[in-house]
Amino acid sequence: MADELDNPTTVESDGDAPLEDVPPADGGDAPPPPPAPADLSTGALIPLDNLQRYLAEIRRIPLLTREEEHDLAVRWKEHGDRQAAWRLVTANLRLVVMIARDYQRAVYNLLDLIQEGNVGLLEAVKQFDPYRGVRFPSYAVWWIRAYVIRYIMNNWRMVKVGTTQAQRKLFFNLQKERDRLEREGFSAEPKLIAERLGVKEAEVVEMQQRLSSRDLSVDAPVDDTEDATMLDFLAGPERTADSVADEEYHRLVRAKADEFKKTLGGKDLVIYERRLEALMRDEEPATLQEIGDHYGITRERVRQIEARVKKKLGAYLRDQIPDIKDIEFGA
Repeated sequence: MADELDNPTTVESDGDAPLEDVPPADGGDAPPPPPAPADLSTGALIPLDNLQRYLAEIRRIPLLTREEEHDLAVRWKEHGDRQAAWRLVTANLRLVVMIARDYQRAVYNLLDLIQEGNVGLLEAVKQFDPYRGVRFPSYAVWWIRAYVIRYIMNNWRMVKVGTTQAQRKLFFNLQKERDRLEREGFSAEPKLIAERLGVKEAEVVEMQQRLSSRDLSVDAPVDDTEDATMLDFLAGPERTADSVADEEYHRLVRAKADEFKKTLGGKDLVIYERRLEALMRDEEPATLQEIGDHYGITRERVRQIEARVKKKLGAYLRDQIPDIKDIEFGA
């Protein structure tokens, strides 16, 4: 299917009016609509820039009405009509460009973002249910944005910087929040930024350090006059007494936490496994909304149950390990 859906697309908004043509990459005035394909013998000029050529091509593709969009989606879902799927994709390529532009400051090559967004658009076509009463562009925007964000996170640095939900929030909003606070006359301190974004202060400090520093290869020479590399000056694998004690402490906590887990059941157990246990393994936990949707309860109710489980776990660990340190499980 991918080969047949690779042709570029345009889009319509949630309303009945079509989206405006995408402006050119240099931010200038939009070029006039390209003429119909001309005979090469006439010497007609065509855009040489790949991005401008792509934008010129997708402007030629007609938009879909709400009825056409629904009919095509039904034909694809019910009958596997690939021509209908191809038409859905090509009619929404302009939406991909619009979303990619929102993230252009993070990646130099806009075409890379557009390409990744087009993959998300293909996935949206595969997953779209025309009977849910939702316009296809409104549904596709989430798939497109998810693929664009994943691409940025995987390619912005050699060392990934957005491996958790909080880090992704900081990656895209840290500088904007700093600028907003300064415009309001506040000092953009990590504590205030953390309160505004709903993350921990330590996570703000860590992301600031990551974004302000560059990646450095351990094979890079220390200077031009020596053959020594950065790797020669890294600490060896020898274990210190403090590291051994720390490992033993965490091993004991994990063992007692596993014992505590056996006392849980029902929603308490599921929330413990998908939220608290995931945090203890340094994994990204399920969201409150995901668990709430699973059980048909609100996010607030899930949060209340989680708080109760945290309290029980803390009491259990303090009873089993009298000299236990304070443990923070995160938001």
